[in-house]
Amino acid sequence: MLYRKYINRIEDFLTSHPDKILLVNGARQIGKSYAIRFAGKKLFKNYVEINLKEDQEGAQLFARVRSTQDFYMQLSTIAGKRLGCKDDTLVFLDEIQSYPAMLTLLKFLNQEGRYSYIASGSQLGVALSQTPSVPLGSIAIEEMYPLDFEEFLMAMGCGTDVIEAVRKSFETQTSVSEALHDYLLRQFKLYLLVGGMPEAINKFIETRNMAHVRKIQRDIHNLYRIDASQYDSNHKLLIRRIYDMIPSNLENKKKRVIIKHIEETKGHKQFSDYADEFEYLIHSGIALSVQSISNPKFPLSESEQKNLMKLYLNDVGILTGILYDTNINAILDDVRSINLGTVYESVVAQELHAHGNTLHYYDNKKKGEVDFLIDDFRHLAALPIEVKSGKDYKVHSALNAFVSTPDYDIGQAIVLSNEREVTQEAGIIYMPIYYCMFFHRSPSTEEELYIPEIAPFQL
Repeated sequence: MLYRKYINRIEDFLTSHPDKILLVNGARQIGKSYAIRFAGKKLFKNYVEINLKEDQEGAQLFARVRSTQDFYMQLSTIAGKRLGCKDDTLVFLDEIQSYPAMLTLLKFLNQEGRYSYIASGSQLGVALSQTPSVPLGSIAIEEMYPLDFEEFLMAMGCGTDVIEAVRKSFETQTSVSEALHDYLLRQFKLYLLVGGMPEAINKFIETRNMAHVRKIQRDIHNLYRIDASQYDSNHKLLIRRIYDMIPSNLENKKKRVIIKHIEETKGHKQFSDYADEFEYLIHSGIALSVQSISNPKFPLSESEQKNLMKLYLNDVGILTGILYDTNINAILDDVRSINLGTVYESVVAQELHAHGNTLHYYDNKKKGEVDFLIDDFRHLAALPIEVKSGKDYKVHSALNAFVSTPDYDIGQAIVLSNEREVTQEAGIIYMPIYYCMFFHRSPSTEEELYIPEIAPFQL
């Protein structure tokens, strides 16, 4: 069994007796159903699971459901003996985007409270945008992602005591021992190959055979391309084109999406002309977006340049499979002729995104580019992060210019590389690449969240 941190979040939600229904959003094949199934069977006497995509492709029992009574009738035909009451029965609606009308119906199912419900989908962002009556007051939407590096470590047998020791080193900005560094760096490189898809990790643990792992990754990659082909006929070809371009775009110097390359025409199409295509790729969870910032003021969302964007694949294992197929030496042996910059940036994007950070990058014609910017909510500032895969990790002219610009008010910057030692020079902290697993969105302490009462004003 692969440990998933997200299971704890599901259990906390279900045991808090919420007045909302949890919708778990995320790409296909990342383990949503497994996590919900595990939590549901653990917490409820009666567990009922309905895959609405399978129903859509098969019996279509729920295709014409438009009322709660319609729903209860169809539900009873497949799970009549497993239906109790709200406290002991959980109904899991998987791939709910297959029937957008079901999203609206959740409001009324929730109000009637006959059973407890949870739902998941792989394209909820797209489905919700197309649903005329979204029950926002009745649902809570949370994102789920492939296994992050911390979860991968645990899958590979790394104990929680080791991870907590590394976390303490990160928090105190100190270095781990050479032996521990060698172990973590080796595991990190394995993660670059295997990625975070549960099926791929399980197959690697079972066989240690990368050919088998690559087969699974290719199948998932093709599944995403097929899903794109089933989208609106006016957009499906362009969605696949943009999705297929992601690895080659990342190999270019700028790494960003070039609009004129999408259709290879000499027309005057703009970024906004492909808004639906980008929305599908991002909201379906198969691509991660990184928006450009030229004036990095906190909060970064106020300074986004909507027409400049980088796209990364949602799983680094899929990327390395596309780039290197079954040749593992490019990553494990640091082949000098191979530039792993794209791969390292991709895994950091994946980690930052999974930990709740909204991703941006710095793009200034005079000063250059910085790989990532995230909001540092504790210090109300932008935090620049540069990712280095080679030996020249201290060569970063754009980051130097960025940090030294007084108007940006940058307190610190971070460079991630393969080097073990944590050092600091001129406001730049150098950290080992595996510390990216701890870059969670800046948490606040209970003391910081507490707002004291204000005494009534008296004349």
